[in-house]
Amino acid sequence: MLGIGGNRTYATVLLIDDDLISREVIATILTLNGHTLHTAENGEEGLALLERREFEPQVVLVDVLMPGLNGVALVKALRIRTGAAIYAISGSNPPDELKAAVDGFLMKPFSPESLQTLLDEHNRKSEQPAATDEAPVLNVKILGQFREMMPDAAVREVYTAVVGDLRRRITALEGAIARHDAVEVHRIGHTIKGGCGMAGAQQAARLGALLEAESDDLSNSASLHTNLVQAAENLERMLKVEFPA
Repeated sequence: MLGIGGNRTYATVLLIDDDLISREVIATILTLNGHTLHTAENGEEGLALLERREFEPQVVLVDVLMPGLNGVALVKALRIRTGAAIYAISGSNPPDELKAAVDGFLMKPFSPESLQTLLDEHNRKSEQPAATDEAPVLNVKILGQFREMMPDAAVREVYTAVVGDLRRRITALEGAIARHDAVEVHRIGHTIKGGCGMAGAQQAARLGALLEAESDDLSNSASLHTNLVQAAENLERMLKVEFPA
């Protein structure tokens, strides 16, 4: 890990790139601008860092055309393990399928100004409260168990149902908060915790547990509602990448 300052107003970044010089140059740019940076030399190492849960990036910069695990397969694996924005960096123009799977793209070589512009844009998009809970979007082990039990099409149906139900609960939660109905907020949180927990949707399940525990503080419930909206979007985005229609 490299980092100076560690200012909370700057995104924590995970950089995955097999090229030493690229890592050093990008690390210098980011740390001098106040970002905390974690680095990995390949896709497998980047995934291992995320699985250890020692930090939570808001941004992943990844060379999508590295040897080994790369491309859409790597992006899919990252989506499962983090709700961070994923930006591809590469010396070659990636295929449209890959561009569609990420949140943005920078062609190497890029200038410090281009990199900072991308991160500034990310910060602007993140000004509203987001789902910063420490839990990953999806439990990889549960997803793997589902895939052992049924075909991918059926697994996709399961998670499509989870997303749909979560969005309905979010709408109901908004109404309960507006009515100052702490009992209903508690009930909705309990339901989200149980249902999403069974499906391995850990980020949403964790937020449901917080709602259940803190339902008497409706001001905090309003913030958790916003985080749940983001968690649902993270889960839906993962679903589109992991199980393309």
